[in-house]
Amino acid sequence: MISKFIGNTPLRHCEALSTRYHTNIYIKEEFHNPGMSAKDRPALFMIQDAIDRKKIKPGGIFVEASSGNTGLGITLIARKLGYHAKIFVSQSCSKEKIALLTKAGADIEICDNSNGLHDFNSTQFRAQSFAATHPNTYFTNQYYNTQNIRAHYKTTAPEIWEQTSGNITHFIAGVGTGGTISGVGRFLKEQCNNIKVWGIEPAGSILSHFLKHRTLPTFMVPFDTIEGIGRNFVPGSFDAASVDQIFQVNCQETKHAAIAYYSQTGIMTGFSSAAVIASLDRYVAKMGFTPADTVVLVFPDHGDRYISKLYNESGNVHQAMLSSNITSF
Repeated sequence: MISKFIGNTPLRHCEALSTRYHTNIYIKEEFHNPGMSAKDRPALFMIQDAIDRKKIKPGGIFVEASSGNTGLGITLIARKLGYHAKIFVSQSCSKEKIALLTKAGADIEICDNSNGLHDFNSTQFRAQSFAATHPNTYFTNQYYNTQNIRAHYKTTAPEIWEQTSGNITHFIAGVGTGGTISGVGRFLKEQCNNIKVWGIEPAGSILSHFLKHRTLPTFMVPFDTIEGIGRNFVPGSFDAASVDQIFQVNCQETKHAAIAYYSQTGIMTGFSSAAVIASLDRYVAKMGFTPADTVVLVFPDHGDRYISKLYNESGNVHQAMLSSNITSF
């Protein structure tokens, strides 16, 4: 069973952040999954759902629009089950992720952007178009697939609840498709509605505006490129009712947070993980943590996927060996 290899990731107490913010901060380390990201969870749920509902026949092609991590999870699981994978990524996808997708056996197409189904040049439109015009294909469509939320509701959230013995007071995660924060937030709110569920997105992204006003902003502006998070449309997998607040950080402070955290701890964080750390300084700590709080941050993947984008500029680290990034089921 592939499912036994996915999930049950550790929750690590972060001494450095806990000391800095005078509270108890824990990191949900999702890079311990086989594909080294949180996206293995929805990838498995979406693939299994399609197979169970006979939406695809053996040997068919699973199709996804991805910034890299979901695509890798789809590819690894599909190939293990005897299927193929075609992944549409935007040109902003890191070269490390492209290399991993290639190594895993994905058929990759690079698109101009990931601006949603209304843009003919987007990853989402081209993925949907490919699936609609080729036999025995299935578009997993993480942005609108209910299994994205369900995966985190059924696995990530109960793990966190058990690992904190039900004492969690704050949950903080980057927001991209919305699946992680929606699934975890929904579960946690059912256990205790006082738990704060906070999202992080890049400056210029529209989800914080949507959460506050339930409408799109009148004027759209390009949002900062923080790989894996940020949207100029509202994904169907984002459940606003499960989220209390969304904060915005910019790209430069995110890069600074990544380098500072690496210098202090020796741990390379992913791009969206660094954005979560950056939010602690800019917003979250000012809202007031107490020494009794239990704060859980999600690190959805590892920093060795972003060496060219986050760490090479600092001169502090060298290219990691990509062969160690993914494991077999």
